[in-house]
Formats: sequence, C-alpha cells, structure tokens
Amino acid sequence: MTSVETNAAPVFTPEDVEGNKVMAGLAYILFFLPLVVCPDSPFGRYHANQGLLLLLLGLGGSIILSIIPIIGWILLPFFGLFVFVLAIMGLINGFGGKGKPLPLIGKYQLIK
Repeated sequence: MTSVETNAAPVFTPEDVEGNKVMAGLAYILFFLPLVVCPDSPFGRYHANQGLLLLLLGLGGSIILSIIPIIGWILLPFFGLFVFVLAIMGLINGFGGKGKPLPLIGKYQLIK
C-alpha cells in the first residue's frame, strides 16, 4: 500500500518520499511538474494537488479583489502576502518530505 489516510494527513512510504521530495517541493512553483516527472508517486501527486489549489486560490482571489473598488485594492497586497506565505509553507513541507496539508485549502482534492 502506498498511501494511507489518517487524520487528514496522509502517510507515504519512505521510498516514495525520499525519491520524490524535490519534485514535491517544486510543485508549489509549477504544480504539474510532479505529474510529468513522477506520475506514479502518491507523494508527488499530493503536493501537485496542493500546488494546484494554491494557484487557483491566488488567481481567483486576485481577480475578485481587483474587481472590488478601494477595499479590494487595499486588501490585494495582504492577500498576495498570504498566498506567498502558503507557498513557502508548501515548499518547506515538500522539500522536507512532509505530507502536511496547507491551511484553509489543504483539505480539498482536485488531483486524485
């Protein structure tokens, strides 16, 4: 068995984590990279999913806040900083070999 779900934080095999943690970390820069380089890795797919969720949050939130006059424009830099902090957290988790979900968005799964 390659991946077991426990308390919303999946557990991966040590071989999978060691072999694919660089690709998992890079998933927060280019979410599809682990899907291309290591498509059979549950650890890589997990972080690709997290990277995709982060990308969608960043794009969607930026578009919505840029449409809202004044208040949205004021909140936009803070939102960008929030997305940046989430990306750094994801990079640290991916390169560190952890399968920890990102706050707020980590519980959703788009890539299975």
